[in-house]
Amino acid sequence: MLADYSQHYLPNGIRLLFIPTKKFKTFSIGFFLHQELNQDVAALNALLPAVLEQGSRLYPDKLTLQRKLENLYGADLAADILKSGERHLQAYIFESAHDKYLGENGKLLQQGMSVLGSVLGDPLLVEGGFREDYVNQERIQLIKDIKALLNDKAAYAYERCMELMCADERFGTYKLGRIEDYDRIDAKGLYRYYREIFSSNPLDIYVIGDLHEQQVLQAAGEAFKFPRNAEPKTLPVTEIERPVEEVRHYEEEMSVNQAKMVLGFRTYTGYRDKQYCALLVYSGILGVFPHSKLFMKVREEAGLAYYVHSRLERHKGLMIISAGINSGDRQKAREIIERQLDDMAAGRISDAELANTKSGLVNRLRSQQDSPNQLISFLLDGSVGGKTYTVGELIDGIEAVGREEIKAVAEKIKLDTEYLLRPREGVI
Repeated sequence: MLADYSQHYLPNGIRLLFIPTKKFKTFSIGFFLHQELNQDVAALNALLPAVLEQGSRLYPDKLTLQRKLENLYGADLAADILKSGERHLQAYIFESAHDKYLGENGKLLQQGMSVLGSVLGDPLLVEGGFREDYVNQERIQLIKDIKALLNDKAAYAYERCMELMCADERFGTYKLGRIEDYDRIDAKGLYRYYREIFSSNPLDIYVIGDLHEQQVLQAAGEAFKFPRNAEPKTLPVTEIERPVEEVRHYEEEMSVNQAKMVLGFRTYTGYRDKQYCALLVYSGILGVFPHSKLFMKVREEAGLAYYVHSRLERHKGLMIISAGINSGDRQKAREIIERQLDDMAAGRISDAELANTKSGLVNRLRSQQDSPNQLISFLLDGSVGGKTYTVGELIDGIEAVGREEIKAVAEKIKLDTEYLLRPREGVI
């Protein structure tokens, strides 16, 4: 289970991880460009994959590119922007049916790599920049996406709490950046940014499928041979050790029927930490599953929440508790949540809670083996977090966690920020 993979470096410094498996009837290629999460370039970094996806020199528009993908038996190419810890990742995922089921004798891998290499390494240029209409089109769409966050109040409350909690940290940057920054981006400036980061920033390629290693290396070497600096620049590690001087409280009003309460905690435990598995179990018992304490006590028994759960930002070492409540129930809900945190710190955890949580976490890990994209995400976590686990190592680590390990993690956790999005006066 993810123990069998190999790592290589292409001549231009691109890192390639190959995961051979006979499990899928497809092969997948994930291409990731790593950038520091930075407010000043977040809009540039978000806009670039959207523009590159519109076409390249060989496939100068979306329709031509789509026709090429259809000719590759309906292959799929998607671009996205991700935030992971204090990394801002451009993601390009290519997926295709496997040659062995189509009688193509290895040609699909080579052609798929070639298409991806064309989109990323040989973009469509007009007078020393990207096409202005492509840039304008994607700029308008991303601004709409930023504004649309307000339509999902739970997501907005989460992002707003992170922004306030980490206001003077890189993590406080929203993955799509700021609306006002898009007005300052033009086609030539975006191309200059593309040349800068594609030549100097870390690049990872993940290839998964029933393929031969030499075949993969040859196809990748031919497709991704654009010039780069010999040594990619080193990006700063994610900051975890941020002291909590006092709990900060924020409230905002909107036209909402239901209040959204978000509590942001510092766990001081990151992905590479020896206590990471204990933190997974801690959060699982607290608020990840239907049997978890928050769900049972706040929602089922007290009836005070429409939803309530905890989640981890594994690379930043944050834990976030989110709840949808009536504004008048805020204090009661807080008191019950605090009692669950106190119980965790005291080791008041039932055998069933511990066993069911471990089983749930292990089942999630095993299910990741059934999806190429989740396998890629698992390895990408290793690249971002500075430690690559096997699934077996994580399962063993989870199974070994007991109450004492949970208590040790709980002692470190501190509430940093409380955020409440509540209805405007008169809105019920």
